[in-house]
Amino acid sequence: MAETLISPGVLARENDSSFISQTPFTNTAAIIGPTVKGPVEVPTIVTSYSSYVNRFGATLTSASNVYSYFTSIAAYNFFANGGEALLVARVASGSFTPASSSFVSGSTAGAVTSGSAFTLKTLSDGVIMNSAGTEDSQGALTNGTSDNLRWEISNPSTASGTFDIIVRQGNDTTNNKIALETWTGLSLDPKSPNFISKVIGDSYEAYNGATNSIQVNGNYKTNSRYVYVSAINADFLTPDYFDNTGTAKAEFTPYIPVAQSGSFGAATGDVKGGANFYGSINGTNTQGLVAGNYTNMISLLANQDDYKFNVLVTPGLYDSDANYNTEITNAINNTQGRGDSIYVMDLVPYNSSVSTVTTKSALRNTSYAASYWPWLQTVDPDSGQLVWVPASTMMPGVYAYNDSVSEPWFAPAGINRGGLDQVVRPEIKLTQAQRDTLYTAKVNPIASFPATGVVVYGQKTLQTKASALDRVNVRRLLIALKNYISDVAQNLVFEQNTIATRNAFLSQVNPYLETVQQRQGLYAFKVIMDESNNTADVIDRNQMVGQIYIQPTKTAEFIYLDFNILPTGATFPA
Repeated sequence: MAETLISPGVLARENDSSFISQTPFTNTAAIIGPTVKGPVEVPTIVTSYSSYVNRFGATLTSASNVYSYFTSIAAYNFFANGGEALLVARVASGSFTPASSSFVSGSTAGAVTSGSAFTLKTLSDGVIMNSAGTEDSQGALTNGTSDNLRWEISNPSTASGTFDIIVRQGNDTTNNKIALETWTGLSLDPKSPNFISKVIGDSYEAYNGATNSIQVNGNYKTNSRYVYVSAINADFLTPDYFDNTGTAKAEFTPYIPVAQSGSFGAATGDVKGGANFYGSINGTNTQGLVAGNYTNMISLLANQDDYKFNVLVTPGLYDSDANYNTEITNAINNTQGRGDSIYVMDLVPYNSSVSTVTTKSALRNTSYAASYWPWLQTVDPDSGQLVWVPASTMMPGVYAYNDSVSEPWFAPAGINRGGLDQVVRPEIKLTQAQRDTLYTAKVNPIASFPATGVVVYGQKTLQTKASALDRVNVRRLLIALKNYISDVAQNLVFEQNTIATRNAFLSQVNPYLETVQQRQGLYAFKVIMDESNNTADVIDRNQMVGQIYIQPTKTAEFIYLDFNILPTGATFPA
């Protein structure tokens, strides 16, 4: 269609400003680390701490002591400070498999088949999911815990060919059942919409190292949060359960499972006994893991299309140990490659010196990573113990609070937005001179003040060269802008390369940048997408070019107050 009139006439143009682009999440973070339970190497989103505990557990026992992983403490603080969505990538050492349901019998009226009618498996991996054991007089399982599961079949009906499945908490009793999920009206008829595999689901996810992706196994989407149907005994299927008169066929009625309950077992994979936790982690044992256990998930979360977050942490890895250098380098490189997040990394283990910290920070140079120090003492939310954690454990909560009360382009630091209310004390009470040394070395000090408590008192990235991007708030501003504007542009891919399309882009981007300016993110901006940068040659190469110029707002980090004492009778300057 012509864009201009050569001879007199009417040209009706359309400027479609109705493109809908998804607003990027602001309060999202990703944590790579060990958890008590949950799927291994399958990143999973949780939206509350109770949801996290339900999916990944809280405390564990190792060498007869009770511990929480850094992952759990970080998740608690993230949600306590306004975080919206947390992507948890569980890592583990060794082989971990799910638990399987015990035998599910058919009708006692005389089944003509043998074997279990079907098998359920837990979506969570590890021996912690094994509830197998005998029931006592109260109907409690010997090995039942709040972390594992048991199953129950209720309301079997040979008349309708249906039954219910209740997924129960492993530590409940017959007289005090804790139902986590209830699936009603299930059928073994593969032609029925209530076929058990269709309703509960028979698929599970697993990491595929060959393709560095998550592979989905099975046919039907799993709707349960706890289990999936891993197998159905073909001898128990009841296709066309009813005859032409609507009566149940006699040959199928014995296949309907009777009312019964059972446990789960045969899972493998456990936490290493004697693992080093909290301030005792070292280069060969970090919460029972080694560096290589993190490799797959660091690589997988480089996939920007499938995993959205704006802050990444790996509490338990620190840069000063050569065993962790490769993983941290990969995390930095992947974050730079994504361009839509920042990596909060730890430099040193517990009980390190200022000089060790600054020596390590000098070896990193990127605006996509930031580091904070010293270590912090906090109350473990689940065990109630006072424990030492690296700063990266607490920083997702600081970023989440900053974003909930202001904007990503505000500094997540200072008394107003950098307070660490859950922290009891820092490892070292830094002096002004020590804070100066750290900040000069690109390390953000965590200070302690008598009147205000523990506060993040810096917002530098690890970029060495002085520029606007050596500050966290500017880096996060660019991340927010790129996320939004890229989403707008994504809607234009394969659209006609015309003035109307370019105007559609401008009609969304300019108002958005105006709002950012109004919300103190920009001093000024300009967007150019017209004939000047979309020449005929550019268009012929199937390209559309936009140039966005911005002047980021800077923060007041150094405030000078001059008090001038004047003699009596002196006049004040105008």
